[in-house]
Formats: sequence, C-alpha cells, structure tokens
Amino acid sequence: VQLQASGGGLVQAGGSLRLSCAVSGRTFSTTTIGWFRQAPGKEREFVAAISWSGSTYYADSVKGRFTISITISTDNVKNTVYLQMISVRPEDTAVYYCAASRSYGSRSQPDFGSWGQGTLVTVSS
Repeated sequence: VQLQASGGGLVQAGGSLRLSCAVSGRTFSTTTIGWFRQAPGKEREFVAAISWSGSTYYADSVKGRFTISITISTDNVKNTVYLQMISVRPEDTAVYYCAASRSYGSRSQPDFGSWGQGTLVTVSS
C-alpha cells in the first residue's frame, strides 16, 4: 500500500487546516489508517485513526479540535483519509505522517507497516 500526505503549511493559531492522505495499492489487508506527528526534538506520537468501517480514535490532545474522515472510492483503488484541524495551537506544529495498519483500530506505531512521506504543519502564535 502507498500513502501520500499533503495539505501542510503555515497557519495562525486559532486557524484551520485540512490534511489529506491518498491511499492506493494493495489495500485489501489494510483495516486502519492513522495520522501521527513528530514535533521538533520530540518523539513521533499518535494523533488520530480511522478504520475502514468508520470507527474513529483520537489522542486526548486533539480531541474536539481534529476530525478524521475517509472517502472510499467506488472501485476501492484509491481512497483518501482527511484530517481536519481547527483551533490549531503552536504546539500542533509538527511533521504529520499518515500510515496504514492491518490491525483494526490500532493506535500503536509498531502496528503500522506502511508510512507516507510526511507533511509539515507550522502554527504561528
């Protein structure tokens, strides 16, 4: 499975941004797509995840501000997972990665075997 993240950029605190993750390839064994982020000098952390059935999971730090959703193509060849970010804060500044897992509902990084290249989000105060 291949993942391509996009949509990052510079946004003011309190603003909004939408990230996209294009998921393609052999997705039949993928059950969950997750978003993770890595801030400068920090370890990569879980942000949000969504299963193919639509179940969603969020880190406490983004709950109520970020929304993850999925658009499944009719032929299931290329699907897109979105991360809508509102009321962003300077601490949301990070490189955001999307990843695919075979483990349903997983939020654990070792369960995610395929990763996109990352997109940088910078929130100015």
